[in-house]
Amino acid sequence: MSYISVIGAGSWGTTLANLLAEKEFDVVLWTFERNLAEEIKRSHMNSVYLPGVRLSTNIEVTSNLKDAVKKARFILNVVPSQFTRSVFKGVASFIPGDTVIINASKGIEQGTLLTVSSILKEITKRKVAALSGPSFAKEVIKKFPTAVTLATENPGTGLQLQEIFNTNYFRVYTHTDVLGVELGGALKNVVAIASGICDGMGLGHNARAALITRGLAEIVRLGKAMGADPRTFSGLSGLGDLVLTCTGPLSRNYTVGSNLGKGMTLRDILSSTKSVAEGVATALSAFELARKYGVEMPIVEQVYKVIYKDKSPAEAVKKLMNRSLKSEF
Repeated sequence: MSYISVIGAGSWGTTLANLLAEKEFDVVLWTFERNLAEEIKRSHMNSVYLPGVRLSTNIEVTSNLKDAVKKARFILNVVPSQFTRSVFKGVASFIPGDTVIINASKGIEQGTLLTVSSILKEITKRKVAALSGPSFAKEVIKKFPTAVTLATENPGTGLQLQEIFNTNYFRVYTHTDVLGVELGGALKNVVAIASGICDGMGLGHNARAALITRGLAEIVRLGKAMGADPRTFSGLSGLGDLVLTCTGPLSRNYTVGSNLGKGMTLRDILSSTKSVAEGVATALSAFELARKYGVEMPIVEQVYKVIYKDKSPAEAVKKLMNRSLKSEF
């Protein structure tokens, strides 16, 4: 069977590696932490990111990145967006020429304002597919029904990857709008922080519903300005992922927002967990993209100001509610 390298052993990377290993693919899981690699080898468990879960014995684990990529037929990136460049830039020359690269990380790189597939494309000089959608790792690892989107520029590659990832509990749809799929997956994290702030402040279900709806409108506006298909954002990688991340307590970004709404400082929130809340870094990138493309994104702007300008959540809410009146569409 095809040799698949999963780069990144957080909860999502470990879950996808386990899914593929249970389908009897040859899977190697790379982790930066040598101690974690040894633990998974020894006990077939990832106590840091998926405590209590027994993993497939078919998973090979390594902390040597060169070894992980040099014989891969498929590479699945699950490294947080802000670290993807530093992880891959030193090993791009070791990746075989016919290797297919799939990105399953959600974010926008600060500074360059690139999606993760664009970073990988720049480094590896090849096309990159994108896997995204409403998919909490802790539910997928338990084999709860889940549906996701896999976007590729090449329809033939899309059908191949669809077969590789699809199971009787993990349903995979194909798509061709790689940019739209990745923007939806990245920007929903910023809106999820805003949703968490609303709930943390006890503002009620009306506020959260309005926030999700208007947040989607902002995502569509920016996506359209950047050349994505607006229809993509009504699908699993857009609306589906947005609803999940804005309402589910398993969402790291929602949890960050909820704690901000309750009065905690961002520093204290982030220091209390090893998991990465991508929306914190993406808030800055999204704010800068909105300015670059001349797109109005008031929710993104207020989340950015709460995180990076020490604006109080109460003031941010007040600013949103007192904007000038206008037509919805």
